[in-house]
Amino acid sequence: MERLQADYLVIGAGAMGMAFTDVLVTETEATVVLVDRRHRPGGHWNDAYPFVRLHQPSSFYGVNSLQLGNNTIDAQGWNQGLYELATNSEVCAYYDHIMQRQFLPSGRVRYFPVCEYRGEGRFVSLLSGDEYEVDAGKTVDATYMDVTIPAVSPAPFEVADGVHCAPLNDLPRFAGRFERHVVIGAGKTGMDACLFLLAHDTPPESITWIMPRDSWILDRANIQPGGRFADGLPRILEAQMRAIAGAEDTDDLFDRVNAAGQLVRLDPHVRPTMYRCATVTQAELEQLRRIGDVVRLGHVVRIESDTIVLEDGTVPTSAQTLHVHCAADGLACRPSVPVFDGDAITLQAVRTCQQVFSAAFTAHVEATVEDEAEKNRICTPVPHPDTDIDYLRTTLADSNNLMQWMMNEELAQWLRNSRLDPFTAAPGEDQPEIDPAPFLAALPKLERLLAEAV
Repeated sequence: MERLQADYLVIGAGAMGMAFTDVLVTETEATVVLVDRRHRPGGHWNDAYPFVRLHQPSSFYGVNSLQLGNNTIDAQGWNQGLYELATNSEVCAYYDHIMQRQFLPSGRVRYFPVCEYRGEGRFVSLLSGDEYEVDAGKTVDATYMDVTIPAVSPAPFEVADGVHCAPLNDLPRFAGRFERHVVIGAGKTGMDACLFLLAHDTPPESITWIMPRDSWILDRANIQPGGRFADGLPRILEAQMRAIAGAEDTDDLFDRVNAAGQLVRLDPHVRPTMYRCATVTQAELEQLRRIGDVVRLGHVVRIESDTIVLEDGTVPTSAQTLHVHCAADGLACRPSVPVFDGDAITLQAVRTCQQVFSAAFTAHVEATVEDEAEKNRICTPVPHPDTDIDYLRTTLADSNNLMQWMMNEELAQWLRNSRLDPFTAAPGEDQPEIDPAPFLAALPKLERLLAEAV
């Protein structure tokens, strides 16, 4: 067994592990051993479907020290007029560049791909079987958020022999081979499958979309960084808070936020019960609304040769139908644990659905704050949302965290200088400061409505 020494042992070279390590490398002199079971950095991006793009602008994704993409505005397509969205291959190449051109040349990062962590500072190579033990000051778990995708997750329903069912990774390979497509899953992955089919001229009447729950969806136009959108984000946040502050009850809150353009929904006649931070543009929403055969009969239980059995009914199918599995849980709603616990650090989101920002921010707090209780107060986890009520919970948690950070001048300055934070001005930008008044008015309303919803 080879013995290694480092200040930090980071488990997982996915988006969060890379963002955390980047801040350690750029803001401290710490040494890092980085262990990952995949063959290259990037985590789930290595397994993602080939046509996937970021669901948020490239300009605030990745690591803090290096821009992803060219910071350009898309001139065509369904994201036209908004900041570019990196492709799967671009993200993987970006993380490989960070590792090969920044981390390893620093001389302070040792990277062990294709290795499995066994606990207590030990890991083993999945190729050679060589074993390692790390004497580290702290161990960082960058895998706790547990990203799962259809390509590596079996379908959560039974599939009879002879039924054509595949993860959406295989969708391009099966192009033109089936008369019908049944998309199973209502989240962003299901939306991407539907949009892929529509973008390649699949008749919408040949698509069935099984949607166990309708979702409140974020309008991507409201989630843009500085530059031409410099005035937007603070004002959008303030408008959201004013809508919340005026709400009489939960239904009224969603009606107001929907009317303000903060959240959108597929069918204006169906009230969503899900919220998982999915984003679309108005052009994408128009495309999705072209699909008329939307099945709202609960989750799929099993697929037989001629019938799809759901929790609340059945629909017909056939041998000429491809069933597209989009039903993986994605980012699971894991229970919150203390981020800092002695010599253990468990990376979690401290801003809703902003994992890379959260990991980088946590690393900065680790590097600059001594007291563990203060670190945990600053880095209060915000579990990934799942239900409509979670929109209230995460909005309240995000607002409390943001107000706390902005009252700390050192943290506020780091946020202003961080390219991963879209909510504060980038260096050199004339972006207005966030007005705290709408937040202070909305927070008591969120607390009351949440208490009533329990």
